[in-house]
Amino acid sequence: MMFLPYSRRLLFCAFGRRWCSGLSYVQGQSPEPRIREYFYYIDHQGQLFLDDTKVKNFVTCFKDKQFLVFFFNRLRANQSGRYEEDFPFVSLCGRERNFVRCDDRPVVFTHLLQTELLSFCGGADKLTEPFRPAALYMHPDSGRVYHPCTDKAGGVGLVRSALAIELSAQFVYAADESQSGQPTHFVWDGKPQELTNELAAYFNPGQSDDGQNGGVG
Repeated sequence: MMFLPYSRRLLFCAFGRRWCSGLSYVQGQSPEPRIREYFYYIDHQGQLFLDDTKVKNFVTCFKDKQFLVFFFNRLRANQSGRYEEDFPFVSLCGRERNFVRCDDRPVVFTHLLQTELLSFCGGADKLTEPFRPAALYMHPDSGRVYHPCTDKAGGVGLVRSALAIELSAQFVYAADESQSGQPTHFVWDGKPQELTNELAAYFNPGQSDDGQNGGVG
């Protein structure tokens, strides 16, 4: 089973060769018999593109929900021995290898559904994680907000900026801290929940979150 017919892929990249910081690949290349390789990029809004798409916006991203569910359900750390540094994630489909890099994290939460589930990467109710308010984490340098996801997808997902702004209204800060500091609690169902900050372990001390996970340098 193929993720996308070759004819449709041609509309995006014409199987052109991509050069980036010494990296070379051809969309649809076959490094060994009956194996095909494709290369993808996920932006900080959770939109998926062929990596060499020149203009990346809502018009050029993948929007078919069935395809996105299929793709992201198979996403995992790239331990294939190929392109691991530049494309730290891979989505496998039979003999097809789909290498993935991202602006920040491969899982980007975009919507809160029925106050119980966080939906990610265009999959609506077919791609979700249980919402854990106390596990929200605001990065102290960038101010970006994160939430846990499955271990196979890296353990931590980015909350899209529009949703993060909506949720940030419920953050509570220490009396001696302004909103530029770290929140200590999150108000949910009218009750303040103490933030666990468990996701801090996924970031090295003093390390910016931007571009550390296969993003554009």
